[in-house]
Amino acid sequence: MAGQVPDFEALLRTDTGKGAARQARRDGLVPGVVYGGGEDPIAINVPFNVLFKKLKAGRFLSTLFNLKVEGQEDVRVICRNVQRHVVKDLPTHLDFMRLKRTTKINLFIGVDFINEEECPAIKQGGILVPVRNEVELLVTAGDIPEKITVDLAGLEIGDTITISNITLPAGSKPTIDRDFVIANLQAPAALTSADDEDEAGDDVAADEVPATTEASEE
Repeated sequence: MAGQVPDFEALLRTDTGKGAARQARRDGLVPGVVYGGGEDPIAINVPFNVLFKKLKAGRFLSTLFNLKVEGQEDVRVICRNVQRHVVKDLPTHLDFMRLKRTTKINLFIGVDFINEEECPAIKQGGILVPVRNEVELLVTAGDIPEKITVDLAGLEIGDTITISNITLPAGSKPTIDRDFVIANLQAPAALTSADDEDEAGDDVAADEVPATTEASEE
């Protein structure tokens, strides 16, 4: 189920061009542009500190925002690009795309594992090994899922979880056609080591058995 769409506040930028963008950065702002949706692009500025916190929080490029700009109608947007300084790696420009509620977009959605306490493999000391912490899905802008839920209840050591084992949110589907792996449940490291030692012991024992020879006839 989609969560509440967070607000993203920005300032309308009346001056455009490289000179205005440089001045915005000197003033502690990050310039950007909002485009798409059948409307003309608008130039905006975002306070650097506000943007930096959102970037640090993660999943900025896969989050749908309710963009609020004074003098403009609120619009749902998603950031399609964050340009960064080549040396300092700090944001220098943003590109936002307007979205309708029915727009289909590709987004990376995080994977959440639940019911570990009901998983026989983990109770036996097994290890959950995630292969993908997020999955790219084709979703509807008005119904973006917060996460993909993987239920571990009843899974045994050696089980593999693939995308076909997961019930995806309504209206979502993977962008990859094949049945790819999400996670594995592996045996405890100690048990694996013991098995390896047993196999090695068997090999040594076999090497120590003297070869039989046939008696020669005179």
